[in-house]
Amino acid sequence: MNDSARYARLVEWSDEDRCFVGSCPGVIGPCCHGDDEVEVYRELCRIVEEWLEVIRREDGTLPRRTAGRPVAEREQFAVREG
Repeated sequence: MNDSARYARLVEWSDEDRCFVGSCPGVIGPCCHGDDEVEVYRELCRIVEEWLEVIRREDGTLPRRTAGRPVAEREQFAVREG
């Protein structure tokens, strides 16, 4: 398993952009887009790998893992009570 497997990746349809947009919360925000959801995911995976390599070279401290945790528990998606 490589380090990038520790991070959840999102590919979502954007009404505003009228295309699929990929991001990896906690690692990199919206960073790729396109009309083909599968191709956007492939590009996102490549970008996450490259970004993690940059982080390793610069300071060596990878962000906290996001894969394998329920979405509601992640800081970016914290559920707020009314």
